[in-house]
Amino acid sequence: MDLIDELDLKVIDCDTHVVEHYDLWTSRVPSKYGDRVPHVERDAGGIEWWVAGGKVLSPAAGLAIAGWKEPPPKFPAQLDMVDPRIWQPEGRLEIMDDYGIHAEVLYPNVAGFGAGRYTDFGDMELALLLLQAYNDWLADFRRVSDRYVPVMTVPFWDIDLSIQEMTRCAELGHKGMVFSQAPEDFGSPMLTDPHWDRLWAAAQEMGLSVNFHIGSGDVTMPQLLHPSAGVHANYATFPMTFFLGNARTVGSLIGAGVCHRFPDLKFVSVESGVGWVPFTLQALDWMWTECGVAKEHPEYDLLPSEYFRRQIYACFWFEHGPTLRTAIDYVGADNILYETDFPHPTSMSPGPVSSALPPRQFINDK
Repeated sequence: MDLIDELDLKVIDCDTHVVEHYDLWTSRVPSKYGDRVPHVERDAGGIEWWVAGGKVLSPAAGLAIAGWKEPPPKFPAQLDMVDPRIWQPEGRLEIMDDYGIHAEVLYPNVAGFGAGRYTDFGDMELALLLLQAYNDWLADFRRVSDRYVPVMTVPFWDIDLSIQEMTRCAELGHKGMVFSQAPEDFGSPMLTDPHWDRLWAAAQEMGLSVNFHIGSGDVTMPQLLHPSAGVHANYATFPMTFFLGNARTVGSLIGAGVCHRFPDLKFVSVESGVGWVPFTLQALDWMWTECGVAKEHPEYDLLPSEYFRRQIYACFWFEHGPTLRTAIDYVGADNILYETDFPHPTSMSPGPVSSALPPRQFINDK
């Protein structure tokens, strides 16, 4: 039995990525900025790269891995080697139908998972134009179908500009914003600084979620293993630092009183998995009680686990069985969100070298 069809389930994929196409920025940003605008160049070996101002940003098809014939960290050399429906609003709906997905939440790639790379451009006027061009491009998906749920990037280096962009994008159909879990990596105050309270207040008032995608701080890939272990073993290991980084982010938001001060603001931990949630919250509750937090902050009227249940959500994709069940039982099903991470490495995207089940089958079987 196909549960999705039988029960008329509306499966919402809470973390997918739209692969940016060649002309995203060059077609939307004034030509006077020349090659400082991100564009794609092909090297002597035939690999395409996003480049801006002579600086290489990332491989153009480096995260378009769904259905690819080799395991990561290998990737397609060129965008025309991958399914073009990945960046086509109409075509992507076909993939969603095949997967049994009703709606997708859309996240970025090239500018980083928290928009931090925009700060590398130096010219903040250009950075704002690039950021707005991306947000406009993402809104185009929403115009094609309300099955797309765009989440904006914001110019976090300027609170006033951020609130202006939040207002503008909310009118375009964006439902939340992706934010860096470590803005201090990009020259801004740390996440727990009251500096951000005006931004949190604006998001709460507009009904926008604040979404923390893993790896949204400094994206330098850590070398956790000795090089002799091999590139594939190291690539398989380094995401652990990102998953657990989101556990730290959750603890920081609660400990700094952000959840207390903004009780209606929703936070989402994206691509972090959920198995860590019960342990993290139980640990926080214990430390909270044992370390005298109630005396220092008598205004905090909830335990960390209660703040989480009220306003924080976490996403899973490959987890099943006891790990997933424990998380659901501990915080409640409403706080656990499903994702595929399509079309990234290790996403729930079947292919020649992937053991991933199509989402429709995963939901039926698991």
